[in-house]
Amino acid sequence: MILLGMEDFEKLTLAEREEVILMEDSEGGGDRGATKKLEIQNKKSSEILLLLRQFLHIQQRRAIAYAKLKRGFGEYLLSGGELAYQQLCSQITTEFNDCSKQILEMESLFLNSDFDRVDLAQLLRAVQTHEKQKLHLTATIQVLKKAGRPSERLVSHENCKFKRPMEHECVHVHEITEAAGTEEAEADAEYDNALKEAIRGVQDAVTAINEHLEVVRYEIAALESE
Repeated sequence: MILLGMEDFEKLTLAEREEVILMEDSEGGGDRGATKKLEIQNKKSSEILLLLRQFLHIQQRRAIAYAKLKRGFGEYLLSGGELAYQQLCSQITTEFNDCSKQILEMESLFLNSDFDRVDLAQLLRAVQTHEKQKLHLTATIQVLKKAGRPSERLVSHENCKFKRPMEHECVHVHEITEAAGTEEAEADAEYDNALKEAIRGVQDAVTAINEHLEVVRYEIAALESE
């Protein structure tokens, strides 16, 4: 016969509690074991529900961070404030790293025997993968937009020869008049394709993330209805 006080029982992990309940059932304590088993299931559901809600909250933090990054980059393109933009990027990077760390901890908990929810762990892992892809492509888009299309980039006259204060021999005249126009057109086309591909990649990642979030919301609704 198992003699285990409630205080000692509460100190056990969920898996250990379930083992105790099975032993009590086998020794004739069926009613008491069934009650404890229901309590464990309710506790497990409550903890999973809390973790999933925290996950959605973290995703909201990420959305806010992306909005700040987009706004800050737009201001940078207009004003050219390099320092302010770099500081913003540093802040956003810290925020993203913190979000990722917390979700990895949740993933580990779902893989733990207390929860044994491999499906939810895999769901969080999938979101992490798409978030990483989204961030990488967002950075690619900003680098491309910062550089601009090859044909529209400003020309530097540092290496030009100045005969008089307002006159100089431009080393770029040769390029402008004799360089094949197809080369510039190909460079622009390559740039446009790279930008479109990155934008499409971000859109695909966002779609995949939203689909996973919808699954999480379904899971939350199911747990709330129990």
